[in-house]
This record gives sequence, structure tokens and C-alpha cells, in this order.
Amino acid sequence: MIKFIFLIAFSIGLSFLSFGQKEKSTIITGYAPAYIGKSIEIYRIQDYLTLSEELIASTIVKKDSTFQFEITAPKNEKLIIRSNKNKAFLYIQPKAKYEVLFPEKDKYDPFRPSGNSVELTFFSLDSNDINYKILGFDRWVDDFIGNFYYSKNSKPIEFAKELDTFKLNAEKAYKNDTSTFFKTYVKFTFASMDEIQNVGTRNKYEKHDFYLKHSPVYYENDAYMQYLSKFYENQMPRFNVETAARVNLAIEKSSPTLLMKALGGEYTLINMRIREIAMIKLLSEEFYKGADYQNNILTILDSVSKHSMFKNDEIIAKNTSNRLLELVPGAKSPEFSLTALDGTITNLSSFNGKHLYLHFYNPLSENCNTEIPLLKKLQETYKNDVVFITIYPSNTNTTEETKKSLSAIPWNKFEVKDNDPILKKFKIENYPYYVLIDQIGYIVSSPALGPQPNGQYETIDKTFFFIHEINSKKN
Repeated sequence: MIKFIFLIAFSIGLSFLSFGQKEKSTIITGYAPAYIGKSIEIYRIQDYLTLSEELIASTIVKKDSTFQFEITAPKNEKLIIRSNKNKAFLYIQPKAKYEVLFPEKDKYDPFRPSGNSVELTFFSLDSNDINYKILGFDRWVDDFIGNFYYSKNSKPIEFAKELDTFKLNAEKAYKNDTSTFFKTYVKFTFASMDEIQNVGTRNKYEKHDFYLKHSPVYYENDAYMQYLSKFYENQMPRFNVETAARVNLAIEKSSPTLLMKALGGEYTLINMRIREIAMIKLLSEEFYKGADYQNNILTILDSVSKHSMFKNDEIIAKNTSNRLLELVPGAKSPEFSLTALDGTITNLSSFNGKHLYLHFYNPLSENCNTEIPLLKKLQETYKNDVVFITIYPSNTNTTEETKKSLSAIPWNKFEVKDNDPILKKFKIENYPYYVLIDQIGYIVSSPALGPQPNGQYETIDKTFFFIHEINSKKN
């Protein structure tokens, strides 16, 4: 009898639990007429330092152009919607229902291999919804910037007064709002706007006390995290000599404990949670300044990702470590597979023994085409040391002019679709783009130098010359 009663009580408890979870579900119903039959996904932003994303739902756009997601949403947060490499964002709140239009890319927006941003259209958006509030506030900010930003340098005192008036008006307008997420968004948007002010602006310590010192760490609020990341950007040059020495020693010893203690002497890092976030950001910046302590930095990040007192910081440390290892010189190149027009498959292992120079190219780009004659000279000079491969997007060889541009390239060429994994793996956002891989499949540089001089008057020619010299000595 007691067991029977317990089972009934347990079943009732599960029902209430299920009902409670259902109550927190957010429904997103959408229309995407330009994406019929294509996959559409929703991603959660894991952290705002690395902007790493986590896939949480996926579906196919139906023949009638509709799609729907039901997402567990215990709190307000920002989500990313992606389809056919285009993306949009929206904020969600518990128990909300959204009806949206996911549009195609603006025809005037230049094509980007990594995908274009589009703007969702909301239908029947409630005035109490977080999207309604943020969109309205952002429009207000945009209007202010459009009307007064021009006077920042020519009339700095007037600009400072207008900014103060704007902030006071906004504070009055939202005084009775009960959404912590929205009021945090407003406060730290103001904080970011303070960065553009010249006259009467607070110094760094005043900004810390006013915005950060007494504020909780809002990991899920993009306005807060963007300000925090900017506030603790490029810290090392601002440290005094003693602190900088202690920081370097801690990195040399691969010790997160020593590093946290070294940073603890800084007034703006008295908050332990913020200090650890700032430490992770500092390590990510120092990583790219030289190879001497890269392994030490990765060791510290690995320790934080497993033993931090704060779960969110563990996620940030892990994602930062993963980001640092992506395409960093000395890291293993991502695997890839390319199919030639005759069906021949080429992959990374096909080039063992020679350096590989990946040339991401768009025949529709005038800038890309001006580099072809220079590339041909380089390839002819170093063809015994470096293998050239050109990768270009499909649907760009449709005219006689682009066909002629492609036929002028004498080495192997591969056509890839917009969603080909190689574009994502090598983070191709613009053309031309170059990647140099060594003879055993490790990244030498990404992006690599091109045939035309960069800002320091460097080209890839010098690198190829050294490769040739080394190969000559080996032979």
C-alpha cells in the first residue's frame, strides 16, 4: 500500500515537473520562402568572449515555407538562427511565442563565404517582449548617433551634453521596467557609449566603480559581456612593471594560481569572477605575441577549464583554448576533401612531402584576378617545392570572362559549393585568401601572405625562397 501511494506521488511529481518544463518552453514559428527544403538551425551562444555556438535545434523548411521550433527557455537569452549560411538573431524569454520571417540575403549586400547577416521580421510582437524593448531602444540609440556623432570632434562639449541628456531621458523612460535583462542591456549600452565621449568622460577606475564593481556578472547578456571584454582589452601594456613581471613569471611557470594572485594587485580586478575572465582574455592576447609560452598558456587554460570555481569560466577557458588551436601556426591542418571535375578526389594526405599553398579565389573579383599573373610567376619559380591549389565558389564560372579567368590558372582548380566544409574549416570570409601548409600537414600561416605586398611590404615570395633553400640543402 505504501509502495502504491509512493508511485502515485512520484507520477504526480513527474507530471508537475513535465508541466513546469512545458510552461517554460518558447515556441518560434517562422516563414522562410527563400529556403524551402533547406535545413534551418538554432544556436545558443556559449560565451561572449569567443562567441562559440552550440546547436540546440534543427528542422527543414516545409514546402509552404514554414518552420517551427520549441525550445526550453528558463531565462532570457540571445539565439542565432542559420540557414543556407545566412544568419539572424533574436532574444527569447520563457513561455513566449514568436512568429517571424527569415528573409533571403539583401541583393546589395556583397556575398560572404562565411554567410551574410539578415534581419528577422517579427509579427504581432508584444510590447512587453524583450525583443520589442531592445529593438526600440537600439533604434533610439541609432537615431542619437546619427544626429549627434558628427559633432563628437568638432563640438565635443555639445556632444557630451547631448549624450548626458539622452541617457537621462532613457533612464526616465525605463525607470519602472521590471526586466533585469533589459535594464542591464540598457546600462551597458550606455557604458559602451561612454567610450566614444571625449569631454568630461570618466577615467578607467571611475568606469569600473560605476559600471562593474557592484554589478553581478551577466554571462548571458551580450551588452554586458561586450563591454566587459572591451574594458579588459590589451591589459599587459597598462600594468606597472612589478605586476607585468609577476604575470610573465606565472605564465612561465604555467600556474593559474600565481597568475590570479599577480592580477589581484590591480584595483579593477578585485572581483574574483571578473578577474578570472580578464585572465582568460589576457592569455588569449598573449598567445599570439610569440611561440615561447604558447604551451604554458594552453596548460593554464586547460587547468581553468577543469578546476575553476565558476562553471561559466570553465566554458570560456575551454572555448578559448579551442579557438587558439584553430589554424594557429604549428597546429595540424584541418582535413579536407576536394573533388575535381573528372571525379578525382584530393585530400590533405595527397600532398605529403611538399608544402601546399591554398588559394581561395573568386573569378568575379577584380582584386583576385589582378593577382593571377603574379601567382603564375611564383608557381613557375617554386613548382618543385610548393603545390598550388585554387579553390573557387560554384556558380562563378558562368560567363565567358570568368571562364577565361579560370582557364588562365595552370595548376589544379576545385569548384566548391557555398556550404563546403573547407570554407568553414579555414574560416574563409573574403577573397582572395591564402593558407600555407607544410610538407607533413601542419599550418605554417593562415592567412598566409599573398603575391602582392602587404602593409609591411611583405609577400609570400620570401617564404617560398626559404623553403626552396632548405629543400636544396636536403637534396
